[in-house]
Amino acid sequence: MGDPALSRRGFLAASAAAGLGMTALSGCGGDSDGGSSNGTTTIEWWNISTTQPTKTVWAGLAKKFEAQNPKVKIKIVQMENDAYKSKMTALIASGKLPDIFHTWGGGVLQQQVDAGLVEDLTDRTKPWADGMLSVAKQAYLLGGKLYGIPFDIGMIGFWYNKALFKQAGISTPPTTWSGFLDAVRKLKAKNITPIAVAGKEKWPEMYYWAYLAMRTAGIDALKKADEAKDFSDPGLVQAGQHLKDLVQLQPFQKGFLGAGYSTPTGQAATVGNGKAAMELMGQWAPVVEADAGKGLGSNLGFFPFPAVEGGKGAITEVFGGGGAHALRKGAPQAAVDFLKFFASEATDLELVKKTNTLPVVPGAEKALSDPNTKAVHDQLTGATGFQLYLDQAYAPSVGQEVNDSVSALIAGSKSPEQVTRSITKAAKEA
Repeated sequence: MGDPALSRRGFLAASAAAGLGMTALSGCGGDSDGGSSNGTTTIEWWNISTTQPTKTVWAGLAKKFEAQNPKVKIKIVQMENDAYKSKMTALIASGKLPDIFHTWGGGVLQQQVDAGLVEDLTDRTKPWADGMLSVAKQAYLLGGKLYGIPFDIGMIGFWYNKALFKQAGISTPPTTWSGFLDAVRKLKAKNITPIAVAGKEKWPEMYYWAYLAMRTAGIDALKKADEAKDFSDPGLVQAGQHLKDLVQLQPFQKGFLGAGYSTPTGQAATVGNGKAAMELMGQWAPVVEADAGKGLGSNLGFFPFPAVEGGKGAITEVFGGGGAHALRKGAPQAAVDFLKFFASEATDLELVKKTNTLPVVPGAEKALSDPNTKAVHDQLTGATGFQLYLDQAYAPSVGQEVNDSVSALIAGSKSPEQVTRSITKAAKEA
């Protein structure tokens, strides 16, 4: 989870490495309380909900909260995933975070907490936060204290085009890795692009290695590797070999190395427009496919990442995470009030109904109607193990190395052994 003694100097170095100037840092909460001369408190809320319908739904929730709290104004700042991560790196270095900001929890949140930049929500959110689903809060519980309030929980899995599978003669989704590779071959035989992936953004590629590591070495091996700062476990090397076997089949869309995720010609749009049969993505995939492309409607299906024959992991062990909101240290009470509003059953029901968000408040699951969302929910409910996204579970520099090294393997410039050596080196230096 990173070095507990990490200082802001370390964040400054990370910011410099990202090539970000301090011009991007103005306007954030910092040490002010957001108050004005007329008694209005302005809360700055940073999130990554840039696609429809989520963007509009969230803006509407902010307006509803303002109507209920006339002395509070919500200033929304929305950015795509990678841009958000870069901006936050710079903001952390400056020590001035937004009042409310998106977090995935894990090692990244731990370093922000260690730097003294994040509000401890344990006491400020009792008793209402205690009633939220326990599994949804796990990534934000650090040292027994709560630093984030979840609004979503989910997992990564394969989203596929039923019509293209049928066209290729694939009657049921594969449940084993060898069966998955056979499905890829069948799709290619029919001149169907099997998989779309956003090579430019790297994190979607990381999902493949992470899942294969869980299936071959077992979920505990990833935790032990992080703790020991040693990723040389033969099972982790084997995960890279399995991924290399997939890459050698040339399963990805043309130009995948330069493709974005939610761009008009990116991963989600390629699947949403029926130009690729599958993508490995989180529970938000259907919404982004429909926003970036046309969406597949009833032709869209979901299946969990297959088991690897002879591996130590199980198909019931899932990889994923959720989204939560954290507060900067010293954030005003109005920010806590907004988190409570966002965590209410009424809000959760609206999110589930309108954006296919998976529920984090007991009772909100009654609003689930989409069969694929239900499938994800059922898979999570029956999960026998859970692994947070590796680029969030580990210290930031380690998570970035995982993304970079896996991307290099897929591009053909690193071997499976070199991947684990590079991650080990980054872990020892973190």
